[in-house]
Parts: sequence; C-alpha cells; structure tokens
Amino acid sequence: MKTQTKDTKRQILAVGRRLTAQHGYARVGLNELLKAADVPKGSFYHYFPSKEAYGCALLEDFIAQYRQALTETLNDTTRTSRDRFLAYFEDWKRKQTGDDLQDRCLVVKLSAEVADLSPDMSRILNQGVDSIISALTHTLQEGMSEGSIAALKDPNNIAKSIYYQWLGATLVSGLSCDDTALDAALRATQMAIPPA
Repeated sequence: MKTQTKDTKRQILAVGRRLTAQHGYARVGLNELLKAADVPKGSFYHYFPSKEAYGCALLEDFIAQYRQALTETLNDTTRTSRDRFLAYFEDWKRKQTGDDLQDRCLVVKLSAEVADLSPDMSRILNQGVDSIISALTHTLQEGMSEGSIAALKDPNNIAKSIYYQWLGATLVSGLSCDDTALDAALRATQMAIPPA
C-alpha cells in the first residue's frame, strides 16, 4: 500500500510539473491535472489539502531534483572547479533552448506568478535560489583554492550576480524566442570567472 501511495503522489507531481512547465501554475486547473494524471479527486486531497499545498510540494520536489543534478555537475571530480561552474550554465542554456519544456527552470517560469499567489511558495523558491547560489559560491571558492579560477574579491556576490543575470537572460530568451540573451550571459559568465 505504501508503494502505491508513493507512486500516486509521484504521478500527480510528475504530471503537474509537465503541465506547469507548459502552461504555468495558475493556468493548470485541478480537473485538468487529475485527468492527465488519471487520479481521482479524493486521491489528490489525500496527499494535498489544497492547491497551494500541492504547489508547495511541486516546488519542493522540483528543487530537490534540481539540487541533485546541481550536485552531480558541481561535484564532478573529472573537471576543474572552473569547468564545473561553467558546465552548470552551459547545461542551463542547453535545457532552456531544448524541446523538453520539463527541463526548463521552474524558478524562472513561476517567480512572478508565485509572488502574487502564495507566500509559502515564494519562500520555497527563495530558499531554493539561496541554496543554488551557495553551491555556486562554494565552487568558486574551491576553484580559487585549487588554482583553476583567478582570485575573486567577493565570490558570493559574483555567484549572485551571475545567477540573477541568467534568470533575466532566460526571461528575455523566452520573450524573443531565440538564444541571443543566453549566449550573451554565457560569454559574460566566462569573462567574470577568469582562469588563474
């Protein structure tokens, strides 16, 4: 029974992520979600007392998966810290311009929407962003220690600036339907993190 419970909840979250990536959070109705997930309404409310609670679980699940992928990229011992740092953003560009909408960053997709809808969802997104910036800062510090990155005056501020630049570039790329902004962000990132 526990496996079925986990599977049903996982199914709702997986289908919800796909629909949210396609349409945004507010535009995905409960009936549409349940029909696509092939789950009865009672099952949804068994796992999530409200759509907001579901939204929080959706974001927590996304951030957990994102952290796992981030950890794999930033802990790849076959590369220098600088190469790992740049690989994270190269992968970001690839996912944002790829055909699979589920690969795209929900932080970008939902930031404006969630800020107006739910303080709890905003808090989850903020904590996710903070953890990403912390991991990026740590990679910059490792790079300076190992000698793959030149000395940086304030690694945390640089990590924040670069991450925020990528959020903005992703929005512009979505508006313009091309990757010019992401290409510019990648060049700026490469220049901001000079090799030692």
